[in-house]
Amino acid sequence: MKLSKSLSIVIFILGVSAAFAQQLPQFTQYMFNTISINPAYAGSRETFSAVGLHRSQWVGLEGGPETQTLSIHTPLRNEKIGLGLSFINDKLGYENFSYIYGDFSYTIQTGVNSKLAFGIKGGFTHYNLDEELLNDPSVVNDPFFNDVSNRWSPNVGAGLYWHSQRWYVGLSAPRILNTDYNNGRQGQIDYIALERISYYVTGGYVFDLSETTKLKPSVLLKATNGAPLSFDISANFLFNETFWIGGGYRINENAAAIGGIADFQVSKQLRIGYAYEYPISDIRPYTSGTHEVLLMFEVFKSKRIKSPRYF
Repeated sequence: MKLSKSLSIVIFILGVSAAFAQQLPQFTQYMFNTISINPAYAGSRETFSAVGLHRSQWVGLEGGPETQTLSIHTPLRNEKIGLGLSFINDKLGYENFSYIYGDFSYTIQTGVNSKLAFGIKGGFTHYNLDEELLNDPSVVNDPFFNDVSNRWSPNVGAGLYWHSQRWYVGLSAPRILNTDYNNGRQGQIDYIALERISYYVTGGYVFDLSETTKLKPSVLLKATNGAPLSFDISANFLFNETFWIGGGYRINENAAAIGGIADFQVSKQLRIGYAYEYPISDIRPYTSGTHEVLLMFEVFKSKRIKSPRYF
């Protein structure tokens, strides 16, 4: 079922008049794309790592979110320092968000096998509205829509990432600053901010089930000012250090979804992943689900890596 253009515009107008709080997109394969939410993850894989991801959410519903991400990160010769760069393109109906951010991490040894990394993130968020909406007769004479469109806004973030070869715990806030779009018109409109602070808590552990099989449960808790709490839990089996397969469940106050994940280590350098997510909420009759494809490429020129990387 497709939303008509008029209905899409109505939904957008209602959204901005209700103190809309933009959030970073959320992924089914978050455990393989941690750099997008936690700058302390930069360099933690001990090699140059590049991750690309495409997500088509709520396929079949016109205006459903579409997201692309590309991130790279690597440790420096001083292995305590990691650098990263990430780009996210997120489209939701007539709204478009582009994020480009750099990451810096510093790692200290906390035990024989454990490390704690501190990270900071800085960059810009670009926000604009489709010309199709801006030229629509119902909004073309409303200066508000042109005022909020086509803006670059700086922001910063921070994170902690404590990990070993078998487990990890992360805490981060990738966007700390609020972006105010009232332009001195407080009281005239309720559109308060483009971005609001989101807090992420992540964790995971790898269990040995046999010589060839491992189990890795993962969790993600997301709290955003002015938005419902979101909770993800997943469990993946790893066979022969090559093939991951598992599932996950996400729930918040307004929606829930279940999903499946399959991930294949094509070679030492290349990994391909696919995830499917099916909503179990009121939106279910209008969509066939969500598809997500991940591609990871890594360069191994150093002998510093002593064991497989599970996250």
